[in-house]
Amino acid sequence: MKTQLFAAIAATLLISGAAPAMSAPAPLPAPKVDEPAAAGATETAVLSGGCFWGIQGVFEHVKGVKKVYAGYSGGPGMAAHYEMVSTGTTGHAESVQIVFDPHQISYGEILRIFFTVATDPTEVNRQEPDEGPQYRGEIFYNSPGQKRVAEAYIHQLDDAHVFRKPIATRVDSLKGFFKAEDYHQDYLVRHPGQPYIATYDIPKVAALREVFPDRYLAKPTLVFPAG
Repeated sequence: MKTQLFAAIAATLLISGAAPAMSAPAPLPAPKVDEPAAAGATETAVLSGGCFWGIQGVFEHVKGVKKVYAGYSGGPGMAAHYEMVSTGTTGHAESVQIVFDPHQISYGEILRIFFTVATDPTEVNRQEPDEGPQYRGEIFYNSPGQKRVAEAYIHQLDDAHVFRKPIATRVDSLKGFFKAEDYHQDYLVRHPGQPYIATYDIPKVAALREVFPDRYLAKPTLVFPAG
């Protein structure tokens, strides 16, 4: 996922103190169209928009989120393995499955946080140093309601010109979500000093805390809780 070159660059920046300081983005407007809370205890959202380490790390700190899994979506199950997905030829994108309580946080609010701090939705097949279709931005909806909310929110943001370019994030039906290997789960929390994490992903969690303080959960909800 991360080449030795980028790891070396990141390590050099950290050692030299030259890692760029990132200012928190402005919060995006709330969705005008959103899903009402369903009768069930939980719902799921599946999103991709770059390396799944950072996106998982962000949503593990969001109140109302019960669990976040790193995984793969968009391709066949037999190809849902890291080494294969990394080739960019499987149809899969590195994704996260967010299990959330719709009575505490709505699907639209999940997308608002995603677009504000977790990904740059104007990029095509890349995020930060990572390039390839496995890093594409995509919302995998699992109901007509999710499709309606996602498409309406993208139109809302584009009409308001909140980004410098049109949103490139795709909206497609969820065909399946396949959990990634265990060593990818909770990666940000377990490796906060890893150069890539420190350079690109820790600032996303910091932005969540600053931009959405009422949504921020100090103790992350982990796939594999310690102890």
